[in-house]
Amino acid sequence: MTGARHASPSQAAGGAIVGGGDHPQAQGVGAMSQRPFKVLGIQQIAIGGPDKKRLHTLWVDMLGLEVTGTFKSEKENVDEDICTMGSGPHRVEVDLMQPLDPDQKPAVHTTPLNHVGLWIDNLPSAVQWLTAHGVRFAPGGIRKGAAGYDIVFVHPKSNESFPIAGEGVLLELVQAPADVIRALA
Repeated sequence: MTGARHASPSQAAGGAIVGGGDHPQAQGVGAMSQRPFKVLGIQQIAIGGPDKKRLHTLWVDMLGLEVTGTFKSEKENVDEDICTMGSGPHRVEVDLMQPLDPDQKPAVHTTPLNHVGLWIDNLPSAVQWLTAHGVRFAPGGIRKGAAGYDIVFVHPKSNESFPIAGEGVLLELVQAPADVIRALA
């Protein structure tokens, strides 16, 4: 879709919208069709720095998080330690990230709070619905993330075609496994 505006059902029927912003997507969200998904809770936060050893000192050595895995990807330009706090469906992942090459993109270290991950009960439906309502996603589509769950990223910046985005924050939507859905739904 290029340059398309996404009207809510009430707008399509000539209804008025309330709220701020210039785009229909920023207004009258309550008038939109029922969402076919639910945000269940925080799945992760990802923190970037030029050297993850310094992050490790705070998060693991001082705060006591457990390192449960590592992930390296040249495509994502990342070397990360996957840490956790809590247990079971209430477990939250904290990713400590550094770039493999600080001169390449994505530059995981230039935004210290790199992204926030949210558990989603039905990721494909969420992506379809959000896209139809003007949310901009980062390139790459739904794919396996570092922890093995299906993920997709909401772009931090909007554009003319997709006027809703993270307003400077990269947002990761994560398909929740069955035990998390049961516990948090």
